[in-house]
Amino acid sequence: MELRLAKTAGFCFGVDRAVNLVYELVGDGKKVCTLGPIIHNAQLVSDLESRGVKIIDTPAECPEGYMIVVRTHGVEKSVIDDIESRGIEYVNATCPFVTKIHNIVKKQDADTVVLIAGDEDHPEVKGIRSYCRGKSFVFKNESELADILQNPEFVNAKKIICVAQTTFSLKEWQKSIILLKRVCTKGEIFDTICNATSDRQSEAEELSRVSDAMLVIGGRHSSNTRKLQEVSSANCPSFLIETADELSSLDLKDFHVIGVTAGASTPSVIIKEVLKTMSEEIKEKEVETASA
Repeated sequence: MELRLAKTAGFCFGVDRAVNLVYELVGDGKKVCTLGPIIHNAQLVSDLESRGVKIIDTPAECPEGYMIVVRTHGVEKSVIDDIESRGIEYVNATCPFVTKIHNIVKKQDADTVVLIAGDEDHPEVKGIRSYCRGKSFVFKNESELADILQNPEFVNAKKIICVAQTTFSLKEWQKSIILLKRVCTKGEIFDTICNATSDRQSEAEELSRVSDAMLVIGGRHSSNTRKLQEVSSANCPSFLIETADELSSLDLKDFHVIGVTAGASTPSVIIKEVLKTMSEEIKEKEVETASA
C-alpha cells in the first residue's frame, strides 16, 4: 500500500492566524472566550477548553473579566454591535478573506441585490448577509440560482452583485457563474472563494483520480472538509475521519494507492498521527506477508 499526501493538507492562513492568536492570549494569562468554536475542529477546541477557553453563543454569556475572540467565520453585524455596547474587550479573528466580502457588500446601496453562493445556515454566510443593506439571496447550486433568477425582486433589481462563501465548491461556482452571465448582463461578480479552498479542491480532484481511495482528515462540521470529500468521492471511494482512532473502523486492505488530504481547519499533529498510524499498519502487513 502506498500513501500520497496532498501538499495543501492542513491549516490555511486564516485558521492558523486565529488559532495562534487564541493560544497567545491564553499564554499571556488572558481569560478568553470565543463566540462559537474558533474553528470547526473538535480536537483543537477541546484542547483550548482544557486551557480555560470558554465557548459562548452570545456576548451576554461572556463572564466578567473575560475577553471575546470572534471566530474565523465571522459573526453577524448585530453581534459586534452588542459586544461594543456592553463594553467587552474583544479581538476580531475573522479571516481577512471573509472580511473582504463584508466590505464588498457594505459598499452597496439598498437598491442592490446581493447573490451569495453558499450554505445559508453557515456562520460565514449569516455574517455576510447581515452586512447587506438591501435584499440578499443565497444559493448552493446552479438549480437554486435558476429559481432565484426568476424571482421578481431579482428581475426588477437596479443593480446585482454576486459573491461566494470562501469555502464554496469551485465546480458549483463555475457552473453557477456561467448561468448568471448568460441570464444577467448587468451583474457584477466577485470571485471570493479563497485560494486555500480552490487549491485544496483542485489538488483533491487530481489526487483522487490517481488513487484507489481517498482519506480526508478533518471535522465533520467543517464546510471545507466536507467539500474535499465531495470532490474526492466523484473519482474514488472517499472516507472522512477526524482522528487516527477512526482508522480501525475502515477496511482499506484492498486499496493499493491511498490519497490523503485534510481540511483547512485540521491541525498538523492530527495529520501526522494518521500518517504514522497508517504507515505502522502497512509495515506490519509487509512483515506478515514476508514471513508467511
